[in-house]
Amino acid sequence: MGLFDFFKKKEEKKHEQEQKMGQQQETVATDVSEESSEEASTVGWDAIEQEFLRVYPGQTDPKHYGTLLRWRIGGNDPLDGISVYDAGDHWHFVTFGQSELYEKESDDPEYSGFGYELTFKLKKGFHDNEMDEEKEIHSICGLLQFVARITFTEGAIFGPNEFLYTGQTEGIDLYQKSKLTGFIVVKDPTVETLQTPNGIVEFHELIGMTDAELRSLSSRDSVKAIYEKLVNDITDFSRDSIV
Repeated sequence: MGLFDFFKKKEEKKHEQEQKMGQQQETVATDVSEESSEEASTVGWDAIEQEFLRVYPGQTDPKHYGTLLRWRIGGNDPLDGISVYDAGDHWHFVTFGQSELYEKESDDPEYSGFGYELTFKLKKGFHDNEMDEEKEIHSICGLLQFVARITFTEGAIFGPNEFLYTGQTEGIDLYQKSKLTGFIVVKDPTVETLQTPNGIVEFHELIGMTDAELRSLSSRDSVKAIYEKLVNDITDFSRDSIV
């Protein structure tokens, strides 16, 4: 069992528990949101939304998956939320929480928080029905929370031209049928680096890769090389390995 296999099982159990909580969970979510609402400016959050609105004009209300119990008050998920924009043939995910979304808290005047947010582009059409596609989107949000949790707990920064290899052979998709088992990281070419009042925010994109592709990597240069061989930066769960 790989690291992501363990994560999948944990997230499935968590999702079942959330479903059982039903209306009671919705009440708690409202209470927590009201109790922890920020009176300070949301300049960091607003800057991210404005950049994605520039790329996706008119999408003022994208899919959004907020955190029930925030990290700073004891929650398990470090990200305050994840938005998912409709890019036509794919979904474009962006995280909120690895940069400073509200007031400036870090001592680094140049960068906001960890200096970046994660993004991910998922090709549509892997599932035959809307219900499974929505579950897949929810699963990807869980993966993004998982990667962010490593940063928050271990201080690991996932920068461009790096890769995440866990040794697992099962797919990172919802039903673990894909040949993609891990990620490389690139600078997202769709959105621009932001200079916010809290500092610089870059967008580091995760791209799904097969086990064979990941095992062929050993350096930043090798990541650059394999990235150039891909058709595009959109993760397609149905694709075969290119090595």
